[in-house]
Amino acid sequence: MAPARGIARPLIFGDQRIVRIVHLLKHSRKANGHVEVAVDLACEQARLGHEVLFVAGAGHFAPVLARHGVTFIEVPEGGVMQVMSMLRDLAIVLRRTRPDIVHAHMVSSAMLAWLLKPLGGYRLITTLHNSFDRQSRLMGFGDLVIAVSDAVRREMIEKGIPGPKLRVVHNGTVNGARRAPTPFEAATLERPAIVTVAGLHPRKGIDTLIDAFAALRGRGTQAHLYIVGAGPAREALEEQAAASGHAGDIHFMGYMTDPLSVLAGADVFVLASLAEPCALALIEARQMGCACIASDVGGNPEILDFGKSGRLFTAGNSAQLAEALQAVIGDSAELARLRQAAQDGRAHWTVERMARETVDVYREARGLERRAERVQVPEGALPQ
Repeated sequence: MAPARGIARPLIFGDQRIVRIVHLLKHSRKANGHVEVAVDLACEQARLGHEVLFVAGAGHFAPVLARHGVTFIEVPEGGVMQVMSMLRDLAIVLRRTRPDIVHAHMVSSAMLAWLLKPLGGYRLITTLHNSFDRQSRLMGFGDLVIAVSDAVRREMIEKGIPGPKLRVVHNGTVNGARRAPTPFEAATLERPAIVTVAGLHPRKGIDTLIDAFAALRGRGTQAHLYIVGAGPAREALEEQAAASGHAGDIHFMGYMTDPLSVLAGADVFVLASLAEPCALALIEARQMGCACIASDVGGNPEILDFGKSGRLFTAGNSAQLAEALQAVIGDSAELARLRQAAQDGRAHWTVERMARETVDVYREARGLERRAERVQVPEGALPQ
């Protein structure tokens, strides 16, 4: 395959061929977990020596990508009426870059890459970041499909994607390129501090958390709740907080580019989602040593080692969540145990592990992995 202008020819190191990768997304805006995963993944793959391009609509990460050796190519984002122009623009990019792998992170980008696949000679890999989306089964058009948790793998088999196509690669956030691994200092919070980081959407179960917090305070347990995130449900949630009688202890902090400083100052992190494929915020809470409590949906049990590294409660059950909060906040030994448990085994949640496992999927798709064959030479067959 002849290299495109400006793209170096792939090198060979033993049997480990450098892979030319295009990450394809509709946009590259902040406050979108799948975009942040793709950015960290692309930067780490470049650090590992692969040729990586990031093709997306306008966003916020071009400087980060450039600093880490990833070429950003902007393809204007368009709606349904602009499909033909988007196809044309993407076809030009793919013809010039001639990738081995196109890795699509959104349904729209997966469909565009699939339509152009007969012209490109690449393998199409898709990642199911949001399995709860109605159109998520369309990600099955990939040659191989990455599920971000085993729960997502099972869910997508039920939706009709063949099991043999699916590979599980958990998200990773630790040591990602988007930011320093730890904040310079922890945020100063009123203690004990309960924190959640989530978009303010019904799926995130913040209403369940506010009800549980009110029940906790109703028992006389002192605590403060910090809600980091923005979204359309904020007004309704603020009204719920006011009606709880504990509005003075419930703090809406809005969207934060980097919530690690708040997590570093927290005692307990809660994720009360009703659906959650593989939550970055829960992984980050483990990274920062929070005692973790999460609903028992999607990838949450996997992130918390099925209850060994944090407590699980039934999604939507505020009474169970209040009991879990009481058990942790009311027992300093349990709080310390869970904070240590969050730190143990965090190496699994690194970006490097995610990148290496993803490249393994690429190599499987391209047939780049070759087992060395041992040739058995009969005795006496060699010339003397």
